[in-house]
Amino acid sequence: MLEAIKLKKKYGEFEALKGLDLKINAGDIYCLLGANGAGKSTTINLFLNFIDPSEGTATVNGLDVTQHPLATKKFLAYIPETVMLYSNLTGLENLSYFAKLGGHEEYTAADLKNFLKHVGLQDDAVDKRVAAYSKGMRQKVGVAIALAKQAKALLLDEPTSGLDPKASNEFSELLKQLQKGGAAILMATHDLFRAKETGTRIGIMREGLLMQEMSTDEVSHADVERIYLEHMH
Repeated sequence: MLEAIKLKKKYGEFEALKGLDLKINAGDIYCLLGANGAGKSTTINLFLNFIDPSEGTATVNGLDVTQHPLATKKFLAYIPETVMLYSNLTGLENLSYFAKLGGHEEYTAADLKNFLKHVGLQDDAVDKRVAAYSKGMRQKVGVAIALAKQAKALLLDEPTSGLDPKASNEFSELLKQLQKGGAAILMATHDLFRAKETGTRIGIMREGLLMQEMSTDEVSHADVERIYLEHMH
């Protein structure tokens, strides 16, 4: 579903990404670990076609994102560290707007409320303006948008940063539900614990290079931390 083939990104002489090869299939939750500047966000931005690659290819469902920017975005949902919603609109109004923007005008108000209920947004928050929402509530609306958009792949950039442990755990459970539905998920994160608990695979990046990949069912929490620190030194 998501594939990077010898993907590079240069800014002048600086190489932010150095020939990345990466494949994420339907039903994968791939957690990308690394320090700031490792290339995690650059990778996500290349899949989203927010920036152009210097070399190589990023594909979504077999389509090159630079050649098919609109077609590939139909398969994608993006959840950044802070989900960008319209603060003067309610959660329900935001969901309706973004669903229609994604080409889904078939939903009734009841359908949209069911999406919000499914992601665990409190009933009394559905018709409140987003300006009053916590970060965790905004992230839930972001997942509801992905559901309504029928996204086949999710790109997440530090989505649990700043969430309390309960909200972070709830978010992880939502990702697992999407995974069971066949979504391919790429999540950039600093949270080693959450990567092991939520992910099916982990990749460790440093200075634009993918240093190592592992399956989460083959390593312990201690292993993940040890291997990560070895690559950071």
